[in-house]
Amino acid sequence: MSSADSPSPGGASRLEELRAEIDALDREIQRVINRRGALALEVARVKREAGTEDDFYRPEREAEILRAVMVRNAGPLPDDTLVHLFREIISACLALQRPLRVAFLGPAGTFTQAAVLKHFGHSVDTLPLDTVDAVFREVSSESAHYGVVPVENSTEGVVSHTLDMFMQSSLHICGEIGLPIHHFLLARTKDLEAVERVCSHSQSLAQCRKWLDLNLPRPERVAVTSNAEAARRAAQELGTAAIAGEVAGYTYGLEVLAANIEDEPDNTTRFLVIGRRPVPPTGADKTSVLLAARNLPGSLYHLLEPFARHGINMNRIESRPSRRGKWDYVFFVDVDGHAQDPGLASALKEVSERSAMFRVLGSYPRMIL
Repeated sequence: MSSADSPSPGGASRLEELRAEIDALDREIQRVINRRGALALEVARVKREAGTEDDFYRPEREAEILRAVMVRNAGPLPDDTLVHLFREIISACLALQRPLRVAFLGPAGTFTQAAVLKHFGHSVDTLPLDTVDAVFREVSSESAHYGVVPVENSTEGVVSHTLDMFMQSSLHICGEIGLPIHHFLLARTKDLEAVERVCSHSQSLAQCRKWLDLNLPRPERVAVTSNAEAARRAAQELGTAAIAGEVAGYTYGLEVLAANIEDEPDNTTRFLVIGRRPVPPTGADKTSVLLAARNLPGSLYHLLEPFARHGINMNRIESRPSRRGKWDYVFFVDVDGHAQDPGLASALKEVSERSAMFRVLGSYPRMIL
């Protein structure tokens, strides 16, 4: 480095001052985080004495903390960075009380696992399972505290099997997660010309159809059970490439042939958190309802009319075969608000009286980021 590139004596002195201030702040941050951990342990002790130690994770409390982080934020760090940092602190402090066990649609390396870590932080025990049914079973049997399952993609629509499971399960929806989906083409080789087949989940193949048609029109496209399974095959088979997330590439030691190959840049998947306990109100909630209309003219309009009359915003409706008879359908409806809010409670009471089938699947904090 030339003398012209060297800091001036005054500049070097100022640099040392700034570094010393950063070191002092780091020590203070570490002290405060450990103090927070000590308070978490004290909370656990108080709950044990009160006999409520099983109630150690509170989704509504976490949502309130993270929203307060965004309200307080004056920069320069953006909201999503600070929310991520605080979520990891919360996760680590909860693990001092008891690590959460979260079941998810596996295997390891899937986008569902990424959704688990985004929502719960990295200090949780994760349990990958082969099917959505298995995730529901593990939570119902108390082998896992919570489960995470995909429910819809902004490009490909709903995951119908997840909706069908709610028709036979008593579990509650306790949260929602939005995960931007970026697809990577992964293989053992960096040579695109060596690719003979492309493996991925059928939805991921559909989400990358245009890119594949343009860049890999000849190789066979093989649908497999998950993107992680595709990555596992690509790691074992020469000539096989996988479409999967970047984490799957790290997990299976694959090279990145191309990044962000999804056809829609805003491609996002929504996941649901399922649990055994209902979630109290936070003031910024969403409620999901399962209902069926009576077989009468205008019945769907008649069924949903109370939401409009009570000023309740309905932001999603999805129909599914009821499995009770031919051409008989149930509806999954998402509305703003908590089932305990007076206006929504009144609307839900009227809707339930007009329904052939009615169940509140859960009220939960609206997605934060």
